[in-house]
Amino acid sequence: MFPIISQLACYSPTFPTRFCTQRLQHGLTLPAFVHGSVLGTPASTLTGRYAPPHALTVERDLHMATGAGENSYATNSSFQKKTLMETWPELQTAVKELLKLVSPESTMVVADLGCSSGPNTLLVVSEVMNTISRTHVCHVQETVDGRSAMAVQFFLNDLPGNDFNLVFRSLDQLHSLVAVEEKAAAPACYIAGLPGSMYTRIFPCQSVHLFHSSHCLIWRSKVPELLSNGTHINEDNIYIGKTTPPVVVKLFREQFEKDFQLFLTLRYKELVCGGRMVLTFAGRKSEEMPMDGGVACVWEWLSKALQYLVQKGRIEKKKLSSFNMPYYAPSLDEVKQLIKQNDLFKVEHIRLFESNWDAHDDSEGDMVLNCSSSAKNIAKIIRAGIEPLIINHFGEDILDELFVAYSSIAAKHLEKGKAMCPVIVVILKKSKN
Repeated sequence: MFPIISQLACYSPTFPTRFCTQRLQHGLTLPAFVHGSVLGTPASTLTGRYAPPHALTVERDLHMATGAGENSYATNSSFQKKTLMETWPELQTAVKELLKLVSPESTMVVADLGCSSGPNTLLVVSEVMNTISRTHVCHVQETVDGRSAMAVQFFLNDLPGNDFNLVFRSLDQLHSLVAVEEKAAAPACYIAGLPGSMYTRIFPCQSVHLFHSSHCLIWRSKVPELLSNGTHINEDNIYIGKTTPPVVVKLFREQFEKDFQLFLTLRYKELVCGGRMVLTFAGRKSEEMPMDGGVACVWEWLSKALQYLVQKGRIEKKKLSSFNMPYYAPSLDEVKQLIKQNDLFKVEHIRLFESNWDAHDDSEGDMVLNCSSSAKNIAKIIRAGIEPLIINHFGEDILDELFVAYSSIAAKHLEKGKAMCPVIVVILKKSKN
């Protein structure tokens, strides 16, 4: 039985994120390979109530639906899980390459950016630990008590509104996710929570070996300013739709370019020499325009559902006109071009695959067997990801009605075929100091 060494995360909304560490000894049973966890301050105290109500502040308002209830992200993240597991080969490759650089008696530092909450968060940790165990067992160095001298420090990062408490409460499940035959060879694992934006510095220089991020780089640091201040109007659209003016499309694209270049520059400073990043995010095929493809369609359905509530008098039209998603799904070519322009990383591997938005539908072919059921599954995925932003802008009363309308609209479109989401995964290596 190992004691838990807890780190208390202290978040200050007016100053850069920092940690105050309290080492607390608790005589609690912990998985054999897990030496640490984090007791975070309640998520409700980390949401930054200092911002004006209803004014969208990404760092405050952008987070998945909290808790573990019927409409929570923890319950409705099967799409993210499916795409995450599709990228295990890339994650395994990056970890194996890093093990060649990390000495057996040292500590590997891994950060999962946009970790969210629920079972998917622990899947990343367990897959890294399983890969290390399988690779490391052949040349493991043992201490006096027979355990590997190597250790792994995990940082689980997301915006302050993330349900970190749910993550911490679920750490005991980690034991069951690690293969039985590999637990004996697994190095010590320390886990800490780290609230903060990935578009800011969150680690010291050259301190991290591996960054992992799944489905968070499609979120922008903010809505483009000329859109949020009303200079340009994306009327009846919440993202890039078929009626979105070209100037608005350009604003979304430019915001992505700024954010992605900033992200690469910040992570470059934080990675050790030879460090890797495994990045996964929804995107577009190179030949697709921003208003086309499997990502734009699911948000266009939401735009139409909101328009329906405007027609019913449930939402003011000006409310819809002023709501824009801090979001952009880049094409594969756009990603390649920006990485090349940045010139800080070497692309070791990049590919695009497609995944059904309805992760419960594993049927062959393009035809949807049950459009109504499939539409409801997709609506749950979208609601779990967008609910806090909807509540902030439109209020909570419309939620159920909105997603009933969404399901109806989606079902009609699914009669034409499955809704497929293009997903980009890339392995990047820090190419220079």
